[in-house]
Amino acid sequence: MLGRIKYQWKRLKNNNYIILIGIISLFLMVGGFSYALFTSGAERKGSLNIVTGEIAATIASDSLESNNSMIIKSGESKEIVITLKNGNGRDAKFNFWYEVADGVNVSYDSTKDEPVGEEGEVIKDNGVKTYRLKIANNTDKDEVITFGSNGGLYNKRLVFPSGKKIVEGIIPVVDTEANMIKVVWDESSSSWVKADDNNWYDYDFGKWANAVTVTSATRSKYQSATSGTAIPMSDIETMWVYVPRYSYTIGSEDGDAYYGKKGVYLNSAPTLSLPGEIDVKFIKKTEKELGSAQYKVVEKRSGWRTPDGFMFGSEELSGIWVGKFETSSSNPSAQYGGGNVTNLDAMIKPNVPSWRNIQVANIAEVGINMMKNNNRYGFNNKVMDSHAMKNSEWALPAYLSQSKYGKIGNKNYTGVNKEIYQSKSSEGITGCSYGSPSNGATDYGCQYTYEKSLEGTGSSTTGTIYGIYDMSGGAWEYMMGDYAPKGEKYSGWHSTSNSGYTGLLQDGTTFTGKDFLEDKYYDFYTSSNLLTACNEKACISQALNEAAGWYGDYTYLATAQYPWLVRGGFFRNNSDAGVFYCSRTGGNIDSNVSFRLVLSTA
Repeated sequence: MLGRIKYQWKRLKNNNYIILIGIISLFLMVGGFSYALFTSGAERKGSLNIVTGEIAATIASDSLESNNSMIIKSGESKEIVITLKNGNGRDAKFNFWYEVADGVNVSYDSTKDEPVGEEGEVIKDNGVKTYRLKIANNTDKDEVITFGSNGGLYNKRLVFPSGKKIVEGIIPVVDTEANMIKVVWDESSSSWVKADDNNWYDYDFGKWANAVTVTSATRSKYQSATSGTAIPMSDIETMWVYVPRYSYTIGSEDGDAYYGKKGVYLNSAPTLSLPGEIDVKFIKKTEKELGSAQYKVVEKRSGWRTPDGFMFGSEELSGIWVGKFETSSSNPSAQYGGGNVTNLDAMIKPNVPSWRNIQVANIAEVGINMMKNNNRYGFNNKVMDSHAMKNSEWALPAYLSQSKYGKIGNKNYTGVNKEIYQSKSSEGITGCSYGSPSNGATDYGCQYTYEKSLEGTGSSTTGTIYGIYDMSGGAWEYMMGDYAPKGEKYSGWHSTSNSGYTGLLQDGTTFTGKDFLEDKYYDFYTSSNLLTACNEKACISQALNEAAGWYGDYTYLATAQYPWLVRGGFFRNNSDAGVFYCSRTGGNIDSNVSFRLVLSTA
């Protein structure tokens, strides 16, 4: 649209002041962002044109209707390509948003262009940005999703439209080691089979990435096998589940208690005994956020925090592989599934006794032994690092289980059954489930095995067979989390009941044993107070004070008498067992304590 300024010059005789007499007529388009271009007119000296119009991006996709929307069916997952083009005749700034009901997840392919943020990004004239997006509808009905963009001058900040959503999470990329075999569960044969890369995992629907290692005699066979090839449990030695790097924040519905948000997965307001959804977004290795991990649900999501468990020493991780079950040994018939030795190899399999009655120092040694040269698993220690799980690493699947990607987001469970089911196995049989959450039952057996749907799979972090098991009940699990006030590491209770490490005892004397490994293999705590335990500060992101008491789970930190942390509870615990359970013990051998292993990926 054109507007004309007509003016004339009047030069006063006594000075050089210029008086501009103008009549301005501007015609603005309705909607969008209007701009003005000033150009010289040719018809008369001194004439000036103002060109006004709307800055808008052209959105295009073969998957969208003319109004930039599409229907995504219940339970459907789609990947679409969207282009955002600047055809305004000048450089301009744009943001990008979508509008859809809660429960529909939108993420982007981090190997392509990253969608522009809330404040906008400059796109050159005739420039095009291309996004590959994944849309997943994890609700009970079909939903309409609409995409849009706001435009403005390149040197101005854009205001993000109220009520719209920003694409902020990535489609997870899973890192494997060369000798790990990607697997999926085949319902028809009730067996694990080699996965097709295109159908290996889908976190939006509780299908976390699973991989196994097999015997050295069968390794080449399965590496060259076609997808769909069955892998019997007799050939499997270890089973792993991947937790991709993410940031999280915990909402408060009432502005006071931070129990997570109700969202679309709870039918009641979150409480301490039935907490709500933790907001999670997957992020790239190069991203790290250090927010408060809290926000008020009535406000815009904020406080994003990247958990400590995604840092190993000084290295940021793209994710970790977690043992799918509590660790068992290469001699499961041994007393307590292994005992206090280091000359057995670690196994990670269902339906066998977990490895118990072993000191913390020996647990740590078993973990690093997996990466020895010529190890039986085929692991390359230049690619990954195996170790016993740290407390900060336990928090990673714990938080993820409480997100839309975990059991709380699984539509097959409602109410109290959102909690991970407890194992009541007194023998520490891996993968067992009682078929219900924490309870006071005294039937200490293996009521359901891990593959039984839904009673058995309900004991995993996803409520599906693709999750992580044994995180509630069964055996306690030693964490590599030690009491170390003022930097002084504690070994245990006394000279006959300790971790096996050289360190302080309760009475202030020193026990001499094995040397601690490098500090990166442990979390150290400076007090037994939830608000000062991490270097005199609260332990954010370790599933401690933030989630203390969730589901009624027990929460106590390490002390000089009991300097080592254990997680999950054990089979005799009632409502206080669970994924947010934390307690302490001496680091000594105990027939009710096992451990879990982790692979760190660079």
